[in-house]
Amino acid sequence: MPTSTKDIIQELKRVKLEAQKDLSRAEDQASLQRLKGKYLGRQGILTELLRAMGTFPPSERPIIGRTINLLKEEITQEINTRWETLKRRRHEKELYAEKLDLTLPGRRPLLGHTHPLTQVLEEIVDIFTGLGFQIADGPEVELDYYNFEALNIPKDHPARDMQDTFYISDDMVLRTHTSPVQIRTMEKQRPPLRIIAPGKAYRCDADINHSPMFHQVEGLMVDRDVTFADLKGTIAIFIQQMFSKDTRLRFRPSFFPFTEPSAEVDIQCVICKGIGCRVCSQTGWLEILGSGMVDPAVYSFVNYDPEEFTGFAFGLGIERIAMLKYGIDDIRLFFENDLRFLSQF
Repeated sequence: MPTSTKDIIQELKRVKLEAQKDLSRAEDQASLQRLKGKYLGRQGILTELLRAMGTFPPSERPIIGRTINLLKEEITQEINTRWETLKRRRHEKELYAEKLDLTLPGRRPLLGHTHPLTQVLEEIVDIFTGLGFQIADGPEVELDYYNFEALNIPKDHPARDMQDTFYISDDMVLRTHTSPVQIRTMEKQRPPLRIIAPGKAYRCDADINHSPMFHQVEGLMVDRDVTFADLKGTIAIFIQQMFSKDTRLRFRPSFFPFTEPSAEVDIQCVICKGIGCRVCSQTGWLEILGSGMVDPAVYSFVNYDPEEFTGFAFGLGIERIAMLKYGIDDIRLFFENDLRFLSQF
């Protein structure tokens, strides 16, 4: 510690030179904070020199104090100047890092497109509307009456076991098919009637071929003198437009509570072209939809005269059509939102 005024003046000159060197070497604001503490803090060099003034004669203290305070002001000013310089450099560095190279090629955003199920649904709707069918809609949460009873499936009927149903209450279900739309439409409209009912349906079933939620399109035509030949012709046109004109199809006898007679419709296997493969279980055929003539018992629920009107109905699964059309072997792929899968369509 200096013992005379001359010594303290020399010490202050040394401190000034040392501070200037330290500040010039500071490369970041954290370093400046440490230097500020070193020279101006409570335990700093200049603070210690001010405390030592008490050992000097009273006549010398004003000169020493003024000299120390001037140096404090100089160091403070240099710290502030250096602080602004470093701040500006950091800002310039950040701007440079964010600088855009306008000569680089642009990055095209990934464009979305219609989901494959929506594509297939729109194609099916286009085909049937082109044949004169109108689109009808109805609730997905449906009364048991419309979902079963009005379709000739009374309570305790064995046919209810064919559909694993989500029950909301004893009298309300998630619709297991879009057929209730047919009943609701017939209640409101007299023949001639030609509608399709696309929409979601729900069943307690889940594997590679079934989903708890799936999509259907059901069709209905009621008029005078409608025959099974009209049904066959309508389905044949649909199959040929949906797949190809060379696609073979066949009708197999089947059972549905709301149609009589009923038939399953098969198409020639799209994989093996009828030769036989694992997909078609070596039969050469793939089931595609169910159909039949409307059972006269159904007309009693909508006050149609079965002696005056006849009609046909059919129902097909959108997922089933899409799987056959695109050769997909797992229905879950449609709902997993994997862009690697979806971007192929």
